[in-house]
This record gives sequence, structure tokens and C-alpha cells, in this order.
Amino acid sequence: MTIRTILASLAFLASAGAAHAGEVVPYDAQAIARAQAGGAPIVIHVTAPWCPTCRAQKPIVQSLAEDPANPDLIVFDVDFDTQQDVLRQFDVRYQSTLIAFRGTEERMRSIGVTDPAGIADLIAATR
Repeated sequence: MTIRTILASLAFLASAGAAHAGEVVPYDAQAIARAQAGGAPIVIHVTAPWCPTCRAQKPIVQSLAEDPANPDLIVFDVDFDTQQDVLRQFDVRYQSTLIAFRGTEERMRSIGVTDPAGIADLIAATR
């Protein structure tokens, strides 16, 4: 396999828009539907670029998503300012909201939590 073939394959996979376990990805309705249908552990993270609480949460969420203890976790990032339809779908009223799912079952929800242990508890609820 040549380097060109490898790079082309990586480019295709990156453009496919699929969510993979252990990562934070932008919200995509089809990707979350597939993840929920498969019973995946999912976190919806509602953020806004102007929100200091969201900025504090992001590195904690990212670190927990990459943690080997959460190999199947998929975190979907939802923009509070531009994705109003998604906010209505999940009954979200505030930025810095985290919602834990196992498949289609909502297991836990928090608003404004920046304590790493609190966020880890929310992620543990997806198991």
C-alpha cells in the first residue's frame, strides 16, 4: 500500500462524518441515530463559544472521552447559538448542559458542572 493510498483512505474516512468511539465530534443527527441504535454510551455537550463554563468543561470532557476507561464513548458537541432544533429535541434551555445516554435511554443530565469528578460521574452513567 502506498502512502498516497493511505492518505486517500484517511481523507475519505475523515469526510464520511461518522462518529467513532472515544472522541468528541460535532452533532450529526444521522451519526447519533446510528450510535443510539447500537446502544453506544453517548454524551451530548451543549456549548457556546462565549461561555466560560463551557470553556472550562471542554478539556475535561475531551480528556474523559480519550480515557481508555471509556473506549466506546461518543461525545456530540451541540452549538447553543446555532442548533436550536437540537436544543428543542433534547429539551435543553442552557449552554454548558451535559446529557448522558446509553443508546436511546437518558441516564443523567447536568448544567454548569465544571468539577472533573462530577463530569466523570455523568460519563460513568452511560455505562
